Amino acid sequence: MSNLKNKKVNSYTKVFALLLLSVFVLASCQQSNTAEQQEPQYYTLPEVTPKYDSETVTDFNSRVATNDTNRYEGLVIPDEPLLSQPEQLPSALFYDSGISIPYPEDGVKGVYLTAENVANEEYFNYIIDYINETELNAVVIDFKDDWGNVIPPIETDNEYVQQNVIGSVDYAEVLGVLEENEIYPIARITTFKDNLLAEARPDLSFEDSTTGETWTDGNGSKFINPFSQEAWDYVLTIAEEAAKMGFKDIQFDYIRFPEGFETFHTQLEYEVGEYSVFESDNPEEQGYERVAAINDFLTYADNRLTPYGVNISADIFGYTAIAGDAPDVRGIGQNFTQMAERVDVVSSMIYPSHWTSGFFGFDVPDYYPYEFTNTYIQEELYVLGPVQNNVVSRPWLQDFTMFMEYGPTEVQGQINALAENGIHEYLLWNAAGEYTTGVDYAPDVETVQVTE
Repeated sequence: MSNLKNKKVNSYTKVFALLLLSVFVLASCQQSNTAEQQEPQYYTLPEVTPKYDSETVTDFNSRVATNDTNRYEGLVIPDEPLLSQPEQLPSALFYDSGISIPYPEDGVKGVYLTAENVANEEYFNYIIDYINETELNAVVIDFKDDWGNVIPPIETDNEYVQQNVIGSVDYAEVLGVLEENEIYPIARITTFKDNLLAEARPDLSFEDSTTGETWTDGNGSKFINPFSQEAWDYVLTIAEEAAKMGFKDIQFDYIRFPEGFETFHTQLEYEVGEYSVFESDNPEEQGYERVAAINDFLTYADNRLTPYGVNISADIFGYTAIAGDAPDVRGIGQNFTQMAERVDVVSSMIYPSHWTSGFFGFDVPDYYPYEFTNTYIQEELYVLGPVQNNVVSRPWLQDFTMFMEYGPTEVQGQINALAENGIHEYLLWNAAGEYTTGVDYAPDVETVQVTE
């Protein structure tokens, strides 16, 4: 009897469950039909307009490029850095090249040598002896030359670097000699002037829109594009090899756009990339994108080369120091003070012969090596005054003849002018490596007081 009752209960339960399920299904269908019948509702969103117009944005980006953003819309940002790096970090933190050559205590006093100079055993022995007999203590040697050749044999995974390695001089052996004589080695890296890479990778260069060919200047030189990080990486791959080899200073030369770029850039096709935010149609604000690119390259280079414990120096037109924010300076992307904030050494090319008549009141600057150098370096020191970075001024001096013959008196005059203004570092330039004898490279002169 109990089993029968259980069967009846189970039957009632099943019927109840089926009824409940039917109710849910009907309700679901009704909701579905209702949803299908309802019209979609549209909402009008509030119009969003930019707070700043395009001119204001461009102006702000220009401020960024000129380090003039410390006061904007009432916001004042202190100029002083919150953290500072010690003057010297433990050597254990850096890559060990096996070459130990200390920084000269009395400052770098060097000469430029070509790869041919170094490869010539007779000449190389002569210049080593000459340096040892004088107060000279450093050499600048081409590592990547003006054409784009990488002089010493190096190993790299970069196929384009591999293609351009000529391996004509074993710099590892040269550095051994320099170490024995405690001669400070500086690797000169021709940065953005590079025919070989421009020809191999036209997309990293500038295209002449009238011919469709890679642009070439009046001297037959081609440049790679400073806006391109791939071009940066190419150059820094080479610079890293110089640091690994034992060079203590990486000197970037031709760290700029081609001369006169602001006058013909519209005739060229090239990539600007992220730097387009700095571009302006206002002639008074054009060129800041180039300044930003050069500054960023130096910051990027510093980050890449920091593990090797090398100094970074930049060759800069002397004109750049006195021209400030002039359009032709922005044209090549060089801003003297901003570059000085990002490197260990600035090497302004003072060469009196390279200045046109009228500069600083000199009819022919080349005729006044002492006077012109003295006037220029005071201007440079004034410009460097606000720079917070502990940068070293190490100018390039003229030891060659262009208009007036340069001998011991002319070379000495330039060195004396620097020393009188408290500058005891310099580099002598002679493209052939033929340097004047009979010069006191560390004159004991009274330092003048430079005032603003």
